[in-house]
Amino acid sequence: MLTLFLALAGFAFIDSLDLLLIGVTTAIVLDSRLGRRSPILGGLSFIAGVFAVTTTFGLLAVLGINFLTGLVSFQLTPTIRAWGELAIGIALIAVACLPAGARAEPPPWATTFRRKPWLLGIVGVAIGLAQAPTAIPYLAGLAMISARDPLPTLWPLIIVAYCALALLPPLLVLALGTRRTPTAQRIYRKVVRVCTRYGPASVRVIFVVLGIALLVDAGIHYEHLW
Repeated sequence: MLTLFLALAGFAFIDSLDLLLIGVTTAIVLDSRLGRRSPILGGLSFIAGVFAVTTTFGLLAVLGINFLTGLVSFQLTPTIRAWGELAIGIALIAVACLPAGARAEPPPWATTFRRKPWLLGIVGVAIGLAQAPTAIPYLAGLAMISARDPLPTLWPLIIVAYCALALLPPLLVLALGTRRTPTAQRIYRKVVRVCTRYGPASVRVIFVVLGIALLVDAGIHYEHLW
């Protein structure tokens, strides 16, 4: 169980380096400052929309995978596990080598909606719907949870905690953006700058490390590959 928690914590850290979510949150804060409004309502509405979708997707995914495996009497054999590690390891390294596609700037329609909190919630839902099915770390974490037989007793809370951890940077940006003290403003600018500059590179490094670790483990158990 400890190994599962450590792996999920690592995946949540990777997911937290989402430049699009940080960019939209930063735009909400900046627009609120220009309009002399509090960014809390709009920012929380946006983040809550993302959180609701990603959490719901995770719960339904685990339930669906568990249902399908029970329906076809599927068992995770050492051979399937070894080939799965090999495939996921290669996929992670391949994704790390792809050209950067992350966006630091919010899309135009998100910028247009940023002054209306209820519309920002819809923006969060839309972004969550687009990202949840394609987030490789999140899907890998859900697969790890689903592979446990039986499922962990509190597995829904594990998914909720994962989604909350993955949203910590936008929440931090929002919290710092509401403070007017020089220290808070300095930290705010530094957080945004560090996430924007080093986020993509960090994700690539972590993907390569995880991919190599999976390939090494598959190689150690090479007898199950034949």
